[in-house]
Amino acid sequence: MRRTSYAPTRTLRITTALCLIALTVSTASTWAQGASHAATDSSTSSMPSLAPIVKRVSPAVVNVATRGTVTEQQQRNPLLEDPFFKRFFDMPEQGPRHRPFQSAGSGVVVDAKQGLILTNAHVVENASEITVTTLDGHDYKATVIGADAPSDIAVIKVKDAKLTEAPLGDSSKAEVGDYVLAIGNPFGLQHTVTFGIVSALGRSGINPDGYEDFIQTDASINPGNSGGALVNLRGEVIGINSAILSRSGGNIGIGFAIPSNMAQTVMDQLVKYGEVKRGVLGVNIVTVTPDVADNLGSKDLQGALVSQVVNGSAAEKAGIKAGDVITAINGGMVKSSAELRNRIGLMRVGENVDITLLRDGKTKHLTATVQGKSTDKDSKDTDDEDNTPLHRALRGAELVDAPAATGVVVRAIEANSPASQSMLRPNDLISAVNRKPVANLKEFTSAAKDQASLILQVKRGANILVIVLR
Repeated sequence: MRRTSYAPTRTLRITTALCLIALTVSTASTWAQGASHAATDSSTSSMPSLAPIVKRVSPAVVNVATRGTVTEQQQRNPLLEDPFFKRFFDMPEQGPRHRPFQSAGSGVVVDAKQGLILTNAHVVENASEITVTTLDGHDYKATVIGADAPSDIAVIKVKDAKLTEAPLGDSSKAEVGDYVLAIGNPFGLQHTVTFGIVSALGRSGINPDGYEDFIQTDASINPGNSGGALVNLRGEVIGINSAILSRSGGNIGIGFAIPSNMAQTVMDQLVKYGEVKRGVLGVNIVTVTPDVADNLGSKDLQGALVSQVVNGSAAEKAGIKAGDVITAINGGMVKSSAELRNRIGLMRVGENVDITLLRDGKTKHLTATVQGKSTDKDSKDTDDEDNTPLHRALRGAELVDAPAATGVVVRAIEANSPASQSMLRPNDLISAVNRKPVANLKEFTSAAKDQASLILQVKRGANILVIVLR
């Protein structure tokens, strides 16, 4: 008998599943006031109930069952690779093993007329056959319109189906402490409803290569919920359940949902292009941490420090320079390099973006036209660890006075030294430390002494870079 797996997990130990959420009886009356259309049926009971919301949204949540084949590399004994051994024992050639699989997850109908369903990319990964089962028990064959692994969003489509859609809410209005419901199919138990609160917003770092801005919830989450709905008390879908943090694969109260606004943006591109055409500015960026903010002269400063601008990039054409701190995109605050990467990466190529930045203590507003992504390093968080011989991260770097200019030249860098892990390169000319010009090694040493972090202005060929050392 073949076993069915449930929405293969993304572990770190992070088990892919869903984000569910909790609602207490003591606050149900507050919900009833804010969502009177989904409140109690007073003709039968005076007790507040979430049943009206569940009845309205559940028909839009479907079970997504997949079949397919995965290729596995077999573990091989090195002895079996010996040509003489293989000839002597007449050993057959052994290639990769192809293993059939079955899996199950969830999905949310977002366009009943066109038959469009949102789910997770990992739910339909490697699937050759997809079956969608609705609340009333009808089965429909589905095809993949597009899947985007970095955001873990996929759009599938069914034809000639009687579907009920759920409205997508504005996830930017969600707040920590909001009550939410999670609806999905954990372990094949169709249309299971759980409840909880929004535990945190803007979570990232689960998948280093992903585009993440997760809603965190304390709901009980289990395999099979992946791709299901995270619903607010207005009956709006504000998230697509995606993953949990777990040591064992079971729920420990830390679950993650992809915000509906991000899911909508990705879905629009998948429907139009079949893929996500990620935009880039063409900058290397570093999160402004408190120590970096101090060196920039503003303790409360938040944003992304531009360490390098790529030649010919959208950033260069817009007038962005190394040393600028990007603080807002289209009027929305930017608090980290990861947030900037997410926001730009989900914009359409050719779209104009309004950028607010801080340069030399003054606020500037620029407009850039987002370009297509050619390499991952075009928009990369280059945040590095510790630094200096004066600073630990400079250990292994040979610094000398610039022979024909003012500043300090990096003559050489030892292999496998702390300095080799930084962005410094031989022949770099360092002209300023923490915004202070340095004419020689003596001034450089004085400026770097006792500093927890260094912000170096570096000239490399015709380019000007800003390198942060911690």
